[in-house]
Amino acid sequence: MTSLKPEQVLACLQALPALPAVVAELLASFDNDEIDIAALTRRIACDQALAARLLRVANSSFYGLQTRVSTINEALVVLGFRAVRSMVIAMGISGVFRAEKCPGFEVQAYLRHCVGVGLAARSLAQLTGHNPELAFTGGILHDIGKLVLASNFSAQYTEVLAYRSKHDCFIIDAERDVLGMDHAQVGALLAEAWRFPPALHEAVAEHHAPAGSAATSLAALIHLADSLTHALGLSGSDDEMVMPVDATAWLRLGLDADKLNKVFSQLLADLDETCLALNG
Repeated sequence: MTSLKPEQVLACLQALPALPAVVAELLASFDNDEIDIAALTRRIACDQALAARLLRVANSSFYGLQTRVSTINEALVVLGFRAVRSMVIAMGISGVFRAEKCPGFEVQAYLRHCVGVGLAARSLAQLTGHNPELAFTGGILHDIGKLVLASNFSAQYTEVLAYRSKHDCFIIDAERDVLGMDHAQVGALLAEAWRFPPALHEAVAEHHAPAGSAATSLAALIHLADSLTHALGLSGSDDEMVMPVDATAWLRLGLDADKLNKVFSQLLADLDETCLALNG
């Protein structure tokens, strides 16, 4: 077993490039009631690559706008601060990692799955009275621990992927058997190091164990969105497996088949264009 220790992961996280300043500020804004939106708008606009990607998402079918927006300020006015914040955070954090060097790790499949979970979580949140943009952000980032492992421990994670293929098991079980820790634990370390707000920290850390999540229902929501997205096979990966749904999470959200059908249709309609936009 090629075990990893938390201190090894923490040392790696400390060596990562800093988050773009505006992304760090947007993360902090979840717990700040006095946000200088105008100042944040100017900072987003100054990052040309980030601003271009944001406008691309804003004008995609994901938001279904009747007219195109051409500036960050217009995007904020039309979409609202929460929607813009979720998109910038998703793009800014994912852009820090480069997992292409990990043999066997399918970057595009990872992206499609995370976008699918984000879209499913957003729809589920709308149906269950939760914050849809926080849910979308949590869905996009829920598997960020996989990116940490594939980007920074590529040799070890290649062993995980080979073990999974050989034993036909869930990736989280392969991670635990080979590394002694899993992507949810690694994601939790990243969330703590980068000072994610508590709800997002919880979504990343507990999406595979939502029954223990007492603070909010976000982890339960992300867990269900994750299961649904795997069941639909949206990543395009040949070895995708259907995750069992935690009964406590299901009951906590109070869903039924009719509500889930609405989620399916919206998810399938938005997936490809949202992936294209977020992939920049």
